[in-house]
Amino acid sequence: MARKGKDVRLKVILQCTEAPGTSRYSTVKNRRNTSGRLELKKYNPVLRKHTLHREIK
Repeated sequence: MARKGKDVRLKVILQCTEAPGTSRYSTVKNRRNTSGRLELKKYNPVLRKHTLHREIK
């Protein structure tokens, strides 16, 4: 049976901080363990290097 109410795992979009709009990734995060904004280093193919990507709304 599925739980009713708020889901624990959320879909989030990560956007590049160095060149906004050039690179976006989608992933999921656990709301209970990570309550703040998610920040990960991901590859930006336009800049051809790993950059910091932050969660956007």
